[in-house]
Amino acid sequence: MSSRERSTAVDMVRLMALLGICVVNMPFIALPVEAVLSLPPDLADRLALMLVELLFQAKFFLLFSFIFGWGMEVQSQSALRAGASFNRRFARRLAMLALLGVLHVTLVFVGDILLLYAILGLIAWPLRHVSPRRLLCLSAVLVLLGIPVFLGLLVLVGAEMGAMASPDLGGSYIDTVKARLQEWPQAFVFLVLFQGPLALAAFLAGIAGARSGFFEPDNTLRNRLVRLLPGLWLGGLALNITYVIGSTVSNQLESELWVLVGICTVVVGAPLLATAYLVTITLLAERWRLPDLLLLAGRNSLSCYVLQGIIAGALFGGYGLGWYNSVGLAALLPLSLLVATVSILIVGVYARRYGMGPLEALLRRVTYG
Repeated sequence: MSSRERSTAVDMVRLMALLGICVVNMPFIALPVEAVLSLPPDLADRLALMLVELLFQAKFFLLFSFIFGWGMEVQSQSALRAGASFNRRFARRLAMLALLGVLHVTLVFVGDILLLYAILGLIAWPLRHVSPRRLLCLSAVLVLLGIPVFLGLLVLVGAEMGAMASPDLGGSYIDTVKARLQEWPQAFVFLVLFQGPLALAAFLAGIAGARSGFFEPDNTLRNRLVRLLPGLWLGGLALNITYVIGSTVSNQLESELWVLVGICTVVVGAPLLATAYLVTITLLAERWRLPDLLLLAGRNSLSCYVLQGIIAGALFGGYGLGWYNSVGLAALLPLSLLVATVSILIVGVYARRYGMGPLEALLRRVTYG
């Protein structure tokens, strides 16, 4: 696979991740969190929630995380070829990413993942020299570690953790900023427990993928996964269906047993399904080339991610159209895909005009000094 094709596959993965992340994040911007975490009475909203849990929740951020780890190793190799210090470059990059995360939390979306990525990047940084096989083993251990961590998260949620009392985003922009700052500490703890172990596992898998040439032609690791693809789809879907059934039953019957079943299945099932997505997207990239405008947007996914929240705020915030807590989950599903598409097109046009997205230009300038 040529460099052009490799970048096409990576950009397609980023694009799909952007779509999925928007679908998961949108309800937390448009509705009170308690409305998102409980089973809605309306059948259409209930089916939409179950569909998101089955196909989107806890899957697409893993694609993003895999590419983040892959990018770490690619940047390390680039620094080595240039005779530059990767440690200095990457330290500046993580510092800027953390700063962008704090600004994103304050100004756009309390569920920001950029600061968490910067922290997890510090943990993954010294592990990049470990062999790919051991990195994958560590990744598997982290996935299993996610089970007790998720159970700890349930304890916090059951104790009516502060992050579960969603701030009212229907007020003025200053009011929303104050609400985000007030709720962010609890929300960040929620994100660390919900995404931390699995995201770090995907980071390490991404580093291993880059070191073993995952996007290269006839790559051994990818070929093995291609052969396992039917099993990945069947196993991932089966475990996530069990998770959806478990979350539905536990909401209706308050069954602790089904809560445990749901946690165990989603922690394992989400990475399986995310792997199936990853392999399928790379296969599609070999046979179908997206328009350059979309590939440019995928190459500038950071700007797309932040723009999604800005557009959503304009729709649901009191300082915008004021749709907060007035749109059900069934309507939010296609609306979130529309918001993601609009942000992708805007960033693609911007990148075609100026070479890269605004946040990518800033991050690149800081990274390379």
